[in-house]
Amino acid sequence: MGLIFDEKIARFYKAWYNSPQGRAFDRSIEQLIMALLDPRPGERLLDIGCGHGNHLLLCSRLSLNLNGIDASPCMIQKAGKRLGHICTFKTGIAEDLPFDDNEFDLAILINTLEFLDNPLEALREAGRVAKRKVFVGVINGLSWNGLVKKMQGYLGNPLFSHATFYNLLQIKSLLKAAYGPVPVSWGCIKTCPPFIEGTAPFAKNLFNWEHFPFGFFLGISATMVPRMRTDNLPLKARLKRASQTLMGPGTLEDLNRNKGVHRDETGIHV
Repeated sequence: MGLIFDEKIARFYKAWYNSPQGRAFDRSIEQLIMALLDPRPGERLLDIGCGHGNHLLLCSRLSLNLNGIDASPCMIQKAGKRLGHICTFKTGIAEDLPFDDNEFDLAILINTLEFLDNPLEALREAGRVAKRKVFVGVINGLSWNGLVKKMQGYLGNPLFSHATFYNLLQIKSLLKAAYGPVPVSWGCIKTCPPFIEGTAPFAKNLFNWEHFPFGFFLGISATMVPRMRTDNLPLKARLKRASQTLMGPGTLEDLNRNKGVHRDETGIHV
């Protein structure tokens, strides 16, 4: 199940989200979702680990049918107050979603895998309930930002002390283990460390590449491909060759006679 946010951890998360870095992330994540998830108006979207509902609020501008689930009743209550009129919420865990197969078109897990004990099972569940695409967003463990968050966790930050930070190869491996060799697309946002950005503004464009494996935030989408696997069972007994044809010499005449049909020189009469 992993870390369930309580009021204390929720305050740390909200403080980070309202920071300059959090606001910059908020502006960039919508573009990443649009590019990789390719949402279509009217589609059903499930935000797994929805938290306060920040990402659902972003998706509300995309004309989607919004749904959110989180293991924390505290977070669901906060999200419901913000978005209850445009979104349906449930309390539940990512590894055992209370939804039917293919109930949604899209599923997103943004800053969710970092706090789970079993990320692979959560991805399998996301693929079970989403019939078109699954989007995963994580803080990159190989980025400057990821290193800072790890250090904050070591120093006692209750939000990041329980977090696991993934890199691009690790996420791709998890997706392959969950879904097999499905099509995968990825991108990143904000790769330039803040101290470089402040001293050399031109470096922001130099470092801010769309496909740079050291970006501070990674977005990866997997397209769900329907697959059918069959078990071929060998025949244990061979078929014997028939000793005669199914219809013997007199079979046709017998059938005609039983049906009241007889043939003479002029044709067939009943």
